[in-house]
Amino acid sequence: MKLATYKDGSRDGQLVVVSRDLTTAHYATGIADRMQQVLDDWNFMLPQLQDLSHDLHHGKARHAFAFDPRMCMAPLPRAHQWADGSAYMNHVELVRASRQSQVPDNYYTEPLMYQGGSDDFMGPCDDIVCPSEAYGIDFEAELAVITGDVPMQAKPEQALEGVRLLMLVNDVSLRHLVADELAKGFGFFQSKPATAFSPVAVTLDELGDAWSGGRVHLSMLVSWNGRQVGRCDAGPEMTFHFGQLMAHMCKTRNVRAGSIVGSGTVSNKAVERDGQKDWPKGFSCIAEKRAMETILDGQPHTDFMKFGDTVRIEMKGKDGQSVFGAIDQKVAPLNAA
Repeated sequence: MKLATYKDGSRDGQLVVVSRDLTTAHYATGIADRMQQVLDDWNFMLPQLQDLSHDLHHGKARHAFAFDPRMCMAPLPRAHQWADGSAYMNHVELVRASRQSQVPDNYYTEPLMYQGGSDDFMGPCDDIVCPSEAYGIDFEAELAVITGDVPMQAKPEQALEGVRLLMLVNDVSLRHLVADELAKGFGFFQSKPATAFSPVAVTLDELGDAWSGGRVHLSMLVSWNGRQVGRCDAGPEMTFHFGQLMAHMCKTRNVRAGSIVGSGTVSNKAVERDGQKDWPKGFSCIAEKRAMETILDGQPHTDFMKFGDTVRIEMKGKDGQSVFGAIDQKVAPLNAA
């Protein structure tokens, strides 16, 4: 089943069920108006939404309409919390190596995680609005889960049972603000503006055997200004799976329905090619490309995003069809209006 939230002028939008091929949709009115209602009463509302999804898929839904991703807010427009991990250790290793810094041993045994703003998410086609290009605007292609209730001290296998929905993420970063913030010892804040999510969030059954071991075994496709720059495998090199990320969150607290947990930037290890390291599958954020350039040449050559730049993030199933729809955004100045 695929769920989206349509813009209707309110903060939380209107819940819609979307067909598997992302061509048609139907309002969930009469079952639930908002995504959070479904997450709060999952076991009761899920079968009803599945029935509507079945009717939509078979052309039996009476008031279906053409699905338009541009009408979408984030599937969960505001969440109780947004916690983003860094589950792909290659991403951490590259950035550290470019600074000639060692990765601490405990990074391999305990996930990195920060808590971002969850009150103002972006829809999949909303502009990335930024006050200045000088902030170092970067995209980060990730996966995320929306959770049900997960109890304190849940083990990874138990935590996985709390996964309700999956979606794509563009965890926008302002790279030139990061160093000063981290130097204060209190973590990201201004360097992590509003986050964007895919048009739809999907139940686990939509992925079939691509969902395995708490990981999504599909390729993350990233295009920057119309040119594909990334095709990273999201599954094999995810050091910490979603159950482990969620268990880390639950060490000292309960996690409630409507929390979002991110994977961090999808990243694959470089390979040796003609005596040099190369990315056979590209990159999911500009910072990684700059890190590799620094390692190879002593300095980065690739600039961060400029006003007018576009980024597209998508994942296709084994049948070649888009699973979540595409995040398709343009960078715009704050005073564009």
